Amino acid sequence: MYSEKRETIAAIATAVSDAGIGIIRISGNDAIEIVDSVYRNARGEQTLKKYDSHTIHYGYIVEKDETVIDEVMISVMKAPKSYTMENTVEINCHGGMFIMRKILELVLQAGARTAEPGEFTKRAFLNGRIDLSEAEAVMDIIHAKNEFALKSSVSQLKGSVSDVIKEIRADIIHEVAFIEAALDDPEHFDLEAEGYDKMLLQKVKKVDKQIQNLIDSADDGKVLAEGIRTVIVGKPNVGKSSLLNILVGEERAIVTDIAGTTRDILEETVVIGGIMFRILDTAGIRSTRDAVEKIGVERAQKAVSEADLILYVVDSSVPFDENDRKVLEAIRGKRTIVLLNKSDLTSVISEETVHSFLADEDDLHISRMIKTSMKDKAGIQIFMDTVREMFFHGDISYHDEVYITNARHKEALEEAHNSLIQVEKSIEDQMPEDFYTIDMMSAYASLGKIIGEEVGEDLVNEIFGKFCMGK
Repeated sequence: MYSEKRETIAAIATAVSDAGIGIIRISGNDAIEIVDSVYRNARGEQTLKKYDSHTIHYGYIVEKDETVIDEVMISVMKAPKSYTMENTVEINCHGGMFIMRKILELVLQAGARTAEPGEFTKRAFLNGRIDLSEAEAVMDIIHAKNEFALKSSVSQLKGSVSDVIKEIRADIIHEVAFIEAALDDPEHFDLEAEGYDKMLLQKVKKVDKQIQNLIDSADDGKVLAEGIRTVIVGKPNVGKSSLLNILVGEERAIVTDIAGTTRDILEETVVIGGIMFRILDTAGIRSTRDAVEKIGVERAQKAVSEADLILYVVDSSVPFDENDRKVLEAIRGKRTIVLLNKSDLTSVISEETVHSFLADEDDLHISRMIKTSMKDKAGIQIFMDTVREMFFHGDISYHDEVYITNARHKEALEEAHNSLIQVEKSIEDQMPEDFYTIDMMSAYASLGKIIGEEVGEDLVNEIFGKFCMGK
Protein backbone atom coordinates (compact mmCIF):
# COMPACT_ATOMS: atom_id res chain seq x y z
CA MET A 1 0.00 0.00 0.00
CA TYR A 2 0.91 3.69 0.06
CA SER A 3 4.43 4.33 1.38
CA GLU A 4 5.41 7.68 2.83
CA LYS A 5 9.07 6.85 2.22
CA ARG A 6 8.86 7.02 -1.54
CA GLU A 7 10.32 10.08 -3.21
CA THR A 8 8.02 12.57 -4.87
CA ILE A 9 8.23 12.23 -8.64
CA ALA A 10 7.37 14.58 -11.50
CA ALA A 11 7.15 14.42 -15.29
CA ILE A 12 5.51 16.04 -18.28
CA ALA A 13 2.38 13.92 -18.86
CA THR A 14 1.44 15.28 -22.29
CA ALA A 15 3.35 15.09 -25.56
CA VAL A 16 6.46 17.25 -25.52
CA SER A 17 5.48 19.44 -28.46
CA ASP A 18 3.83 22.79 -29.02
CA ALA A 19 0.14 22.51 -28.10
CA GLY A 20 -2.66 24.47 -26.48
CA ILE A 21 -2.36 22.69 -23.12
CA GLY A 22 0.43 20.86 -21.34
CA ILE A 23 0.31 18.89 -18.07
CA ILE A 24 3.06 18.36 -15.50
CA ARG A 25 2.18 15.56 -13.08
CA ILE A 26 3.62 15.33 -9.56
CA SER A 27 3.03 12.39 -7.20
CA GLY A 28 4.29 11.56 -3.71
CA ASN A 29 3.93 12.48 -0.07
CA ASP A 30 5.38 15.98 -0.62
CA ALA A 31 3.65 16.70 -3.95
CA ILE A 32 1.31 19.39 -2.59
CA GLU A 33 4.03 21.19 -0.60
CA ILE A 34 6.45 21.11 -3.55
CA VAL A 35 3.95 22.59 -5.99
CA ASP A 36 2.77 25.08 -3.38
CA SER A 37 6.31 26.47 -3.23
CA VAL A 38 6.15 27.50 -6.91
CA TYR A 39 2.41 28.33 -7.08
CA ARG A 40 0.57 31.56 -6.22
CA ASN A 41 -3.15 32.13 -6.37
CA ALA A 42 -4.67 35.26 -7.92
CA ARG A 43 -3.88 37.18 -4.70
CA GLY A 44 -0.26 36.01 -4.67
CA GLU A 45 -0.76 33.49 -1.83
CA GLN A 46 0.50 29.92 -1.28
CA THR A 47 -2.74 28.09 -0.58
CA LEU A 48 -2.68 24.58 -2.05
CA LYS A 49 -2.32 22.85 1.33
CA LYS A 50 -5.63 24.39 2.44
CA TYR A 51 -7.66 23.04 -0.46
CA ASP A 52 -9.85 19.94 -0.43
CA SER A 53 -9.03 16.91 -2.56
CA HIS A 54 -10.25 16.80 -6.15
CA THR A 55 -10.45 20.53 -6.60
CA ILE A 56 -9.06 22.79 -9.35
CA HIS A 57 -7.52 26.19 -8.72
CA TYR A 58 -6.47 29.16 -10.84
CA GLY A 59 -3.14 30.87 -10.34
CA TYR A 60 0.44 31.32 -11.50
CA ILE A 61 3.74 29.46 -11.47
CA VAL A 62 6.57 31.69 -10.22
CA GLU A 63 10.33 31.59 -9.86
CA LYS A 64 12.15 32.25 -6.58
CA ASP A 65 12.12 35.99 -7.22
CA GLU A 66 8.34 35.81 -7.74
CA THR A 67 8.67 36.33 -11.50
CA VAL A 68 5.56 34.87 -13.12
CA ILE A 69 6.35 32.01 -15.52
CA ASP A 70 2.86 31.01 -16.64
CA GLU A 71 -0.84 31.26 -15.90
CA VAL A 72 -2.10 27.82 -14.82
CA MET A 73 -4.88 25.65 -13.44
CA ILE A 74 -3.85 23.30 -10.61
CA SER A 75 -5.61 19.99 -9.87
CA VAL A 76 -5.19 18.69 -6.30
CA MET A 77 -5.85 15.00 -5.49
CA LYS A 78 -5.01 13.79 -2.00
CA ALA A 79 -4.06 10.23 -0.99
CA PRO A 80 -5.44 7.66 -1.24
CA LYS A 81 -8.04 8.90 -3.76
CA SER A 82 -5.73 9.42 -6.72
CA TYR A 83 -4.35 7.41 -9.62
CA THR A 84 -1.22 6.48 -7.65
CA MET A 85 -3.00 6.44 -4.26
CA GLU A 86 -0.48 9.14 -3.27
CA ASN A 87 -0.84 12.90 -3.04
CA THR A 88 -0.98 14.01 -6.66
CA VAL A 89 -0.94 17.44 -8.27
CA GLU A 90 -1.32 18.22 -11.96
CA ILE A 91 -0.23 21.58 -13.33
CA ASN A 92 -2.25 22.50 -16.43
CA CYS A 93 -0.16 25.06 -18.25
CA HIS A 94 0.26 26.36 -21.79
CA GLY A 95 1.62 23.62 -24.04
CA GLY A 96 4.84 25.10 -25.38
CA MET A 97 7.91 22.89 -25.09
CA PHE A 98 9.99 25.58 -23.40
CA ILE A 99 7.37 26.54 -20.82
CA MET A 100 6.59 22.92 -19.87
CA ARG A 101 10.25 22.13 -19.37
CA LYS A 102 10.73 25.36 -17.41
CA ILE A 103 7.90 24.50 -15.00
CA LEU A 104 9.16 20.93 -14.61
CA GLU A 105 12.62 22.30 -13.80
CA LEU A 106 11.15 24.52 -11.05
CA VAL A 107 9.29 21.53 -9.56
CA LEU A 108 12.47 19.43 -9.58
CA GLN A 109 14.41 22.24 -7.91
CA ALA A 110 11.71 22.38 -5.22
CA GLY A 111 12.36 18.77 -4.19
CA ALA A 112 10.85 16.32 -6.67
CA ARG A 113 12.84 13.99 -8.89
CA THR A 114 12.23 13.05 -12.53
CA ALA A 115 9.85 10.10 -12.84
CA GLU A 116 11.05 6.99 -14.62
CA PRO A 117 9.04 5.68 -17.60
CA GLY A 118 5.73 4.27 -16.34
CA GLU A 119 6.50 5.09 -12.71
CA PHE A 120 3.10 6.67 -11.99
CA THR A 121 1.30 3.52 -13.14
CA LYS A 122 3.91 1.38 -11.39
CA ARG A 123 3.04 3.13 -8.12
CA ALA A 124 -0.66 2.55 -8.79
CA PHE A 125 0.19 -1.16 -9.09
CA LEU A 126 2.51 -1.30 -6.07
CA ASN A 127 -0.02 0.59 -3.94
CA GLY A 128 -2.75 -1.90 -4.84
CA ARG A 129 -5.01 0.31 -6.91
CA ILE A 130 -4.69 -1.86 -10.04
CA ASP A 131 -3.21 -5.27 -10.75
CA LEU A 132 -0.54 -5.96 -13.36
CA SER A 133 -2.91 -6.91 -16.18
CA GLU A 134 -4.85 -3.68 -15.64
CA ALA A 135 -1.62 -1.68 -15.57
CA GLU A 136 -0.56 -3.17 -18.91
CA ALA A 137 -3.99 -2.29 -20.31
CA VAL A 138 -3.22 1.40 -19.63
CA MET A 139 -0.38 1.30 -22.14
CA ASP A 140 -2.48 -0.72 -24.57
CA ILE A 141 -5.11 2.05 -24.50
CA ILE A 142 -2.46 4.64 -25.35
CA HIS A 143 -1.21 2.54 -28.29
CA ALA A 144 -4.64 1.39 -29.52
CA LYS A 145 -4.89 1.75 -33.29
CA ASN A 146 -8.47 0.65 -33.93
CA GLU A 147 -11.88 0.21 -32.31
CA PHE A 148 -11.31 -3.40 -31.29
CA ALA A 149 -7.94 -2.65 -29.67
CA LEU A 150 -9.44 0.27 -27.74
CA LYS A 151 -12.51 -1.63 -26.52
CA SER A 152 -10.45 -4.66 -25.58
CA SER A 153 -7.92 -2.54 -23.66
CA VAL A 154 -10.63 -0.57 -21.83
CA SER A 155 -12.32 -3.87 -20.93
CA GLN A 156 -9.03 -5.19 -19.53
CA LEU A 157 -8.46 -1.96 -17.60
CA LYS A 158 -11.90 -2.49 -16.02
CA GLY A 159 -10.79 -5.98 -14.98
CA SER A 160 -12.18 -8.36 -17.62
CA VAL A 161 -9.00 -10.48 -17.78
CA SER A 162 -8.24 -10.00 -14.09
CA ASP A 163 -11.72 -11.18 -13.02
CA VAL A 164 -11.50 -14.36 -15.11
CA ILE A 165 -8.01 -15.18 -13.81
CA LYS A 166 -9.03 -14.57 -10.18
CA GLU A 167 -12.06 -16.83 -10.63
CA ILE A 168 -9.95 -19.65 -12.07
CA ARG A 169 -7.34 -19.27 -9.33
CA ALA A 170 -10.10 -19.39 -6.68
CA ASP A 171 -11.36 -22.70 -8.10
CA ILE A 172 -7.84 -24.15 -8.07
CA ILE A 173 -6.95 -23.04 -4.54
CA HIS A 174 -10.29 -24.35 -3.24
CA GLU A 175 -9.42 -27.86 -4.40
CA VAL A 176 -5.85 -27.59 -3.13
CA ALA A 177 -7.10 -26.49 0.28
CA PHE A 178 -9.50 -29.43 0.43
CA ILE A 179 -6.76 -31.94 -0.42
CA GLU A 180 -4.33 -30.38 2.08
CA ALA A 181 -6.99 -30.43 4.80
CA ALA A 182 -7.78 -34.07 4.04
CA LEU A 183 -4.13 -35.06 4.22
CA ASP A 184 -3.78 -33.28 7.58
CA ASP A 185 -7.06 -34.63 9.00
CA PRO A 186 -7.92 -37.95 7.34
CA GLU A 187 -10.50 -38.78 10.04
CA HIS A 188 -12.84 -36.01 8.85
CA PHE A 189 -11.93 -35.86 5.14
CA ASP A 190 -11.90 -39.06 3.11
CA LEU A 191 -9.97 -38.63 -0.15
CA GLU A 192 -10.45 -42.29 -0.90
CA ALA A 193 -14.20 -41.93 -0.91
CA GLU A 194 -15.76 -43.47 -3.97
CA GLY A 195 -15.86 -41.06 -6.86
CA TYR A 196 -13.63 -38.29 -5.43
CA ASP A 197 -10.83 -38.73 -7.98
CA LYS A 198 -13.38 -38.76 -10.79
CA MET A 199 -15.03 -35.59 -9.45
CA LEU A 200 -11.65 -33.85 -9.09
CA LEU A 201 -10.66 -34.85 -12.62
CA GLN A 202 -13.87 -33.30 -13.97
CA LYS A 203 -13.19 -30.06 -12.06
CA VAL A 204 -9.59 -29.88 -13.28
CA LYS A 205 -10.68 -30.47 -16.87
CA LYS A 206 -13.33 -27.75 -16.54
CA VAL A 207 -10.74 -25.26 -15.28
CA ASP A 208 -8.28 -26.32 -17.97
CA LYS A 209 -10.97 -25.81 -20.62
CA GLN A 210 -11.41 -22.20 -19.45
CA ILE A 211 -7.65 -21.68 -19.73
CA GLN A 212 -7.54 -23.26 -23.19
CA ASN A 213 -10.34 -20.95 -24.36
CA LEU A 214 -8.28 -17.95 -23.25
CA ILE A 215 -5.20 -19.32 -25.02
CA ASP A 216 -7.24 -19.89 -28.18
CA SER A 217 -8.41 -16.26 -28.07
CA ALA A 218 -4.83 -14.97 -28.07
CA ASP A 219 -4.14 -15.36 -31.79
CA ASP A 220 -7.38 -13.64 -32.81
CA GLY A 221 -6.87 -10.98 -30.13
CA LYS A 222 -3.37 -10.21 -31.37
CA VAL A 223 -4.52 -10.01 -34.99
CA LEU A 224 -7.44 -7.71 -34.22
CA ALA A 225 -5.43 -5.47 -31.90
CA GLU A 226 -2.47 -5.05 -34.25
CA GLY A 227 -4.44 -5.12 -37.50
CA ILE A 228 -5.32 -7.89 -39.93
CA ARG A 229 -2.42 -8.43 -42.30
CA THR A 230 -4.21 -8.55 -45.64
CA VAL A 231 -2.40 -9.32 -48.88
CA ILE A 232 -3.78 -8.58 -52.36
CA VAL A 233 -2.56 -11.21 -54.83
CA GLY A 234 -3.20 -12.19 -58.44
CA LYS A 235 -1.58 -12.19 -61.84
CA PRO A 236 -0.26 -8.90 -63.22
CA ASN A 237 -2.79 -6.36 -64.49
CA VAL A 238 -5.90 -7.89 -62.89
CA GLY A 239 -6.80 -4.83 -60.78
CA LYS A 240 -4.85 -5.33 -57.54
CA SER A 241 -3.51 -1.77 -57.37
CA SER A 242 -6.91 -0.37 -58.33
CA LEU A 243 -8.44 -2.26 -55.38
CA LEU A 244 -5.82 -0.80 -53.03
CA ASN A 245 -6.54 2.72 -54.28
CA ILE A 246 -10.30 2.25 -53.78
CA LEU A 247 -9.88 0.96 -50.24
CA VAL A 248 -7.43 3.69 -49.26
CA GLY A 249 -9.49 6.38 -50.98
CA GLU A 250 -6.62 7.86 -52.97
CA GLU A 251 -4.25 6.87 -55.74
CA ARG A 252 -1.36 5.41 -53.78
CA ALA A 253 -0.54 2.66 -56.29
CA ILE A 254 0.36 3.27 -59.96
CA VAL A 255 -2.33 1.84 -62.23
CA THR A 256 -1.55 1.18 -65.93
CA ASP A 257 -2.46 -1.34 -68.61
CA ILE A 258 1.12 -2.59 -68.60
CA ALA A 259 1.53 -5.97 -66.88
CA GLY A 260 4.08 -6.00 -64.08
CA THR A 261 3.76 -2.32 -63.12
CA THR A 262 3.93 -3.07 -59.38
CA ARG A 263 7.46 -4.28 -58.69
CA ASP A 264 7.53 -3.98 -54.89
CA ILE A 265 5.07 -4.22 -52.00
CA LEU A 266 2.92 -1.22 -51.07
CA GLU A 267 1.40 -1.20 -47.57
CA GLU A 268 -1.53 0.91 -46.38
CA THR A 269 -3.77 0.90 -43.31
CA VAL A 270 -7.54 0.86 -43.74
CA VAL A 271 -10.28 0.69 -41.09
CA ILE A 272 -13.36 -1.31 -42.12
CA GLY A 273 -16.18 -1.74 -39.63
CA GLY A 274 -13.95 -0.68 -36.74
CA ILE A 275 -11.24 -3.24 -37.56
CA MET A 276 -7.84 -2.20 -38.84
CA PHE A 277 -6.52 -3.91 -41.96
CA ARG A 278 -2.86 -3.64 -42.93
CA ILE A 279 -3.27 -4.08 -46.68
CA LEU A 280 -0.33 -5.02 -48.88
CA ASP A 281 -0.46 -4.73 -52.66
CA THR A 282 2.04 -7.17 -54.13
CA ALA A 283 3.69 -7.69 -57.49
CA GLY A 284 1.70 -9.93 -59.84
CA ILE A 285 2.62 -13.57 -59.32
CA ARG A 286 3.75 -15.09 -62.61
CA SER A 287 6.76 -16.67 -64.29
CA THR A 288 9.14 -13.94 -65.45
CA ARG A 289 12.71 -13.44 -66.65
CA ASP A 290 12.81 -9.81 -65.56
CA ALA A 291 15.28 -9.79 -62.61
CA VAL A 292 13.57 -6.89 -60.81
CA GLU A 293 10.07 -8.27 -61.29
CA LYS A 294 11.27 -11.69 -60.13
CA ILE A 295 12.37 -10.16 -56.81
CA GLY A 296 8.93 -8.55 -56.50
CA VAL A 297 7.25 -11.93 -57.07
CA GLU A 298 9.43 -13.55 -54.40
CA ARG A 299 8.52 -10.80 -51.94
CA ALA A 300 4.84 -11.28 -52.81
CA GLN A 301 5.08 -14.98 -52.03
CA LYS A 302 6.76 -14.22 -48.69
CA ALA A 303 4.01 -11.70 -47.82
CA VAL A 304 1.38 -14.35 -48.60
CA SER A 305 3.01 -16.80 -46.19
CA GLU A 306 2.69 -14.23 -43.36
CA ALA A 307 -0.86 -13.02 -44.20
CA ASP A 308 -4.00 -13.37 -42.09
CA LEU A 309 -6.32 -12.76 -45.05
CA ILE A 310 -5.82 -13.08 -48.82
CA LEU A 311 -7.69 -11.01 -51.41
CA TYR A 312 -7.25 -12.98 -54.62
CA VAL A 313 -8.07 -10.74 -57.60
CA VAL A 314 -8.93 -12.56 -60.83
CA ASP A 315 -9.41 -11.00 -64.28
CA SER A 316 -12.72 -12.67 -65.18
CA SER A 317 -12.44 -11.50 -68.81
CA VAL A 318 -9.54 -13.86 -69.66
CA PRO A 319 -9.28 -17.63 -69.15
CA PHE A 320 -7.34 -19.21 -66.31
CA ASP A 321 -3.77 -20.21 -67.15
CA GLU A 322 -0.67 -21.64 -65.52
CA ASN A 323 0.04 -18.37 -63.69
CA ASP A 324 -3.33 -18.68 -61.93
CA ARG A 325 -2.26 -22.12 -60.79
CA LYS A 326 0.92 -20.56 -59.34
CA VAL A 327 -1.18 -18.04 -57.41
CA LEU A 328 -3.47 -20.77 -56.06
CA GLU A 329 -0.45 -22.77 -54.94
CA ALA A 330 0.92 -19.70 -53.16
CA ILE A 331 -2.31 -19.04 -51.22
CA ARG A 332 -3.08 -22.63 -50.30
CA GLY A 333 -4.09 -22.94 -46.65
CA LYS A 334 -4.90 -19.21 -46.27
CA ARG A 335 -8.29 -17.62 -45.54
CA THR A 336 -9.20 -16.14 -48.92
CA ILE A 337 -11.77 -13.92 -50.62
CA VAL A 338 -11.81 -14.29 -54.41
CA LEU A 339 -12.70 -11.13 -56.35
CA LEU A 340 -13.82 -11.90 -59.90
CA ASN A 341 -12.81 -8.53 -61.31
CA LYS A 342 -13.56 -6.73 -64.61
CA SER A 343 -17.20 -7.83 -64.47
CA ASP A 344 -17.95 -4.82 -66.72
CA LEU A 345 -16.39 -6.84 -69.55
CA THR A 346 -17.58 -10.14 -71.00
CA SER A 347 -16.80 -12.74 -68.37
CA VAL A 348 -15.25 -16.08 -69.28
CA ILE A 349 -14.60 -17.07 -65.65
CA SER A 350 -17.41 -17.84 -63.19
CA GLU A 351 -17.48 -19.29 -59.68
CA GLU A 352 -17.98 -22.71 -61.26
CA THR A 353 -14.88 -22.17 -63.40
CA VAL A 354 -12.80 -21.36 -60.34
CA HIS A 355 -14.05 -24.45 -58.49
CA SER A 356 -13.38 -26.71 -61.47
CA PHE A 357 -9.84 -25.32 -61.79
CA LEU A 358 -8.95 -26.16 -58.19
CA ALA A 359 -7.33 -29.58 -57.94
CA ASP A 360 -7.36 -29.74 -54.12
CA GLU A 361 -10.11 -27.31 -53.19
CA ASP A 362 -10.27 -28.54 -49.59
CA ASP A 363 -6.84 -27.02 -48.97
CA LEU A 364 -8.12 -23.55 -49.93
CA HIS A 365 -10.12 -21.59 -47.38
CA ILE A 366 -12.26 -19.58 -49.80
CA SER A 367 -14.76 -17.64 -47.72
CA ARG A 368 -16.55 -15.93 -50.59
CA MET A 369 -16.36 -15.20 -54.34
CA ILE A 370 -17.53 -11.73 -55.35
CA LYS A 371 -17.97 -10.20 -58.81
CA THR A 372 -16.32 -6.78 -58.93
CA SER A 373 -15.35 -4.01 -61.29
CA MET A 374 -12.63 -1.70 -60.05
CA LYS A 375 -13.46 0.60 -62.94
CA ASP A 376 -17.08 1.08 -61.84
CA LYS A 377 -16.48 0.20 -58.15
CA ALA A 378 -19.13 -2.49 -58.54
CA GLY A 379 -19.14 -5.16 -55.83
CA ILE A 380 -16.91 -3.15 -53.47
CA GLN A 381 -19.66 -2.62 -50.90
CA ILE A 382 -20.50 -6.33 -50.99
CA PHE A 383 -16.80 -7.05 -50.45
CA MET A 384 -16.62 -4.71 -47.42
CA ASP A 385 -19.80 -6.22 -45.96
CA THR A 386 -18.28 -9.67 -46.40
CA VAL A 387 -15.15 -8.64 -44.52
CA ARG A 388 -17.24 -7.24 -41.67
CA GLU A 389 -19.28 -10.45 -41.49
CA MET A 390 -16.13 -12.57 -41.44
CA PHE A 391 -14.58 -10.74 -38.53
CA PHE A 392 -17.62 -9.63 -36.55
CA HIS A 393 -20.23 -12.33 -37.02
CA GLY A 394 -18.15 -15.19 -38.36
CA ASP A 395 -14.98 -16.66 -36.96
CA ILE A 396 -14.10 -13.65 -34.82
CA SER A 397 -16.26 -11.38 -32.67
CA TYR A 398 -15.21 -9.18 -29.78
CA HIS A 399 -18.70 -8.54 -28.39
CA ASP A 400 -18.89 -9.65 -24.72
CA GLU A 401 -15.74 -11.72 -25.16
CA VAL A 402 -12.50 -11.73 -23.17
CA TYR A 403 -9.52 -11.70 -25.52
CA ILE A 404 -5.91 -12.26 -24.57
CA THR A 405 -3.86 -9.64 -26.43
CA ASN A 406 -0.68 -9.76 -24.34
CA ALA A 407 2.07 -12.28 -25.20
CA ARG A 408 3.14 -12.46 -21.55
CA HIS A 409 -0.38 -13.44 -20.51
CA LYS A 410 -0.54 -16.15 -23.17
CA GLU A 411 2.77 -17.61 -22.01
CA ALA A 412 1.55 -17.74 -18.39
CA LEU A 413 -1.71 -19.41 -19.47
CA GLU A 414 0.21 -22.05 -21.43
CA GLU A 415 2.33 -22.77 -18.33
CA ALA A 416 -0.85 -23.19 -16.27
CA HIS A 417 -2.36 -25.45 -18.94
CA ASN A 418 0.72 -27.69 -18.97
CA SER A 419 0.61 -27.98 -15.17
CA LEU A 420 -3.07 -28.99 -15.20
CA ILE A 421 -2.34 -31.61 -17.87
CA GLN A 422 0.10 -33.12 -15.37
CA VAL A 423 -2.61 -33.07 -12.69
CA GLU A 424 -4.99 -34.94 -15.01
CA LYS A 425 -2.28 -37.50 -15.77
CA SER A 426 -1.52 -37.98 -12.06
CA ILE A 427 -5.20 -38.56 -11.29
CA GLU A 428 -5.60 -41.02 -14.14
CA ASP A 429 -2.42 -42.86 -13.04
CA GLN A 430 -3.75 -42.92 -9.43
CA MET A 431 -0.71 -41.17 -8.06
CA PRO A 432 -0.63 -39.96 -4.40
CA GLU A 433 -2.62 -36.77 -3.74
CA ASP A 434 0.49 -34.69 -2.97
CA PHE A 435 1.35 -34.92 -6.69
CA TYR A 436 -1.96 -33.24 -7.49
CA THR A 437 -1.32 -30.27 -5.25
CA ILE A 438 2.23 -29.66 -6.52
CA ASP A 439 1.08 -29.20 -10.11
CA MET A 440 -2.12 -27.42 -9.12
CA MET A 441 -0.11 -24.87 -7.14
CA SER A 442 2.22 -24.51 -10.13
CA ALA A 443 -0.81 -23.63 -12.29
CA TYR A 444 -2.02 -21.26 -9.57
CA ALA A 445 1.35 -19.50 -9.53
CA SER A 446 1.51 -19.24 -13.34
CA LEU A 447 -1.90 -17.53 -13.43
CA GLY A 448 -0.72 -15.23 -10.64
CA LYS A 449 1.94 -13.87 -13.00
CA ILE A 450 -0.81 -12.32 -15.13
CA ILE A 451 -2.23 -10.20 -12.32
CA GLY A 452 1.13 -9.56 -10.66
CA GLU A 453 0.85 -11.75 -7.57
CA GLU A 454 3.67 -14.09 -8.60
CA VAL A 455 6.22 -11.80 -10.27
CA GLY A 456 9.63 -10.58 -9.25
CA GLU A 457 10.94 -7.03 -9.12
CA ASP A 458 12.97 -7.45 -12.33
CA LEU A 459 9.89 -8.36 -14.37
CA VAL A 460 7.90 -5.48 -12.89
CA ASN A 461 10.69 -3.06 -13.80
CA GLU A 462 10.91 -4.50 -17.31
CA ILE A 463 7.16 -4.13 -17.89
CA PHE A 464 6.91 -0.55 -16.66
CA GLY A 465 10.16 0.39 -18.38
CA LYS A 466 8.27 0.07 -21.69
CA PHE A 467 5.75 2.74 -20.66
CA CYS A 468 5.94 6.31 -21.85
CA MET A 469 7.27 9.07 -19.60
CA GLY A 470 4.64 10.70 -17.42
CA LYS A 471 2.30 7.72 -17.30
